[in-house]
Amino acid sequence: MQKKRIAVIFGGKSSEHEVSRISASYVISKIPEDQYEVLTIGITKKGKWLLYSGDTAAIADGSWENNPDNKTAFLSPDSSVSGLAVITEGGCKIIKLDVIFPVMHGKNGEDGTIQGLFELSGIPYVGCGVLASANCMDKVVTNIMLKHSGIDEAAFTWFYASDYRKSPEKYLEQVETDLPEYPVFVKPANAGSSVGISKASNREELIKAIETAIKEDDKILIEENIIGKEIECAVLGNDDPMASIPGEIAPASEFYDYDAKYNSAESKLYIPAQISDELIYKVRVTALKAYRALGCSGLSRVDFFVTDDGRVLLNEINTLPGFTSISMYPKLMAACDIEGSRLIEKLIEFAYERSEKNV
Repeated sequence: MQKKRIAVIFGGKSSEHEVSRISASYVISKIPEDQYEVLTIGITKKGKWLLYSGDTAAIADGSWENNPDNKTAFLSPDSSVSGLAVITEGGCKIIKLDVIFPVMHGKNGEDGTIQGLFELSGIPYVGCGVLASANCMDKVVTNIMLKHSGIDEAAFTWFYASDYRKSPEKYLEQVETDLPEYPVFVKPANAGSSVGISKASNREELIKAIETAIKEDDKILIEENIIGKEIECAVLGNDDPMASIPGEIAPASEFYDYDAKYNSAESKLYIPAQISDELIYKVRVTALKAYRALGCSGLSRVDFFVTDDGRVLLNEINTLPGFTSISMYPKLMAACDIEGSRLIEKLIEFAYERSEKNV
């Protein structure tokens, strides 16, 4: 049987570049070698695309960029090409691709940007489409759509950074009117892995938190503080998706920030989550409802807060969740007996299924 050619794309210009590299190393290690020829395409922080053919370990530590055999390469948007254009000394070589596995987090990776290029190329790809990726990346849009769909969430308000700079007092008053009790959480609308998120317990901290968020995005979201357990649910599939057993996070820091997610061994994960069977069922049902409402496909991780009085509030949907050794998505799927190579194979199958549907 002839092997299919899969391109794993990693890196990118986002603040989650390093996590993307680690996730890519995991994904590459789980792709069945007897079925697929793997091409690895790294995107540097400056946005340069390179075809890398060295050791996978060098992807995780970042040294892949220094490989002398790297070749400039880019995905052709011409669907008649359906492949990778590689720049050589003699000109340009085309390498046909059967499927793409983007292992990219954050801006340009899971916000619909690169998904648009995949759509133009006509090559099947793993994960959500353009609109679902954009919807879920923008936390303001996500919140509005969830509210319209009748899904419980934290109270929120938002504004553009450009408007705030013109009239900061107006928008500080907006926050304190819409969310009358401190503390509140301030978030850039378009950033992943809790980058740029701060907790503010008074106006002075609110101002600092807004300035932190503005560094990441021009749209700022402020949410009420929810006291509850942090619960995550992995979803897999297209039109008839499955929701995993939910897991619970006991973060090492005050909340599950970037460092707690990727750098701290003290954060604890409990699978299944330490909540009642009734609440586990509610989390799974709500995860599927949100997944369908936002138009997701392939995979997503749906994050919740579960309060002591039994409220299940959706926090966010992550359309390309982390695939590191401590990441929740692969752990949750493993708890459902879908792990390693089997998980990767299913994701590829759903990529083909979605592509055939859209032809």
